Amino acid sequence: MGNLFCCVQVDQSTVAIREQFGKFDEVLEPGCHCLPWFLGKQVAGYLSLRVQQLDVRCETKTKDNVFVTVVASIQYRALAERANDAFYKLSNTRGQIQAYVFDVIRASVPKLLLDDTFEQKNDIAKTVENELEKAMSHYGYEIVQTLIVDIEPDEHVKRAMNEINAAARMRVAATEKAEAEKILQIKRAEGEAESKYLSGLGIARQRQAIVDGLRDSVIGFSENVPGTSAKDVMDMVLVTQYFDTMKEIGAASKSSAVFIPHGPGAVRDVASQIRDGLLQANVH
Repeated sequence: MGNLFCCVQVDQSTVAIREQFGKFDEVLEPGCHCLPWFLGKQVAGYLSLRVQQLDVRCETKTKDNVFVTVVASIQYRALAERANDAFYKLSNTRGQIQAYVFDVIRASVPKLLLDDTFEQKNDIAKTVENELEKAMSHYGYEIVQTLIVDIEPDEHVKRAMNEINAAARMRVAATEKAEAEKILQIKRAEGEAESKYLSGLGIARQRQAIVDGLRDSVIGFSENVPGTSAKDVMDMVLVTQYFDTMKEIGAASKSSAVFIPHGPGAVRDVASQIRDGLLQANVH
């Protein structure tokens, strides 16, 4: 209907390319324009000025011979002041951009190791953007932004990388566990040494108290019973302790059996052995 009345409408963020008898005539801005078809003028096409995005998947190989798929996202738009170049000079804009992306990525990534590729993806994106900017500016296009959105190694490589990471973490965990066990054993040994030291002090004090008690008993008995010597009193005390011990062994239901010589002569031998042992302990 617009062509019938020699008028044409151009939408916002769009320009129209007007030709006269097949030759470029003018770029029509958004709005309503007079288009006298009887003078050979017509709209050859429309060109969007909006930012467009192209996602490119490029498979290449790193310096350490790992195949990766690099996903690049290219944001571009046509320049209004050079709309005629953008309309006439390129027949397949997306294909042209994709070819340049392939060329730059396959020239950059093989120079890097796999780990460096992940670390330097911003540098790769910048290189792609610079090359695209120089190439596409001749055709009336502006590269707004270039992003490397993903780097996908081969599935077997990803699994191996995860296993390496897991092994490293397990090694750290094992080291920390061993260090904790070492500290625990040291603390346990220090505790046992302190316990044995205190136990030894207790036993020494107990023996000292026994010796002091026996000494006081012998001295008191000798003073109260004339004619008795310290040896006689000590023999009597040892014999009394001997029979008390035998009584306790017999009274205990779960005590182990102890076989010792029994009889008057044997008691004398036991008393001599105990007395000699105590005397030797006091000497040392």
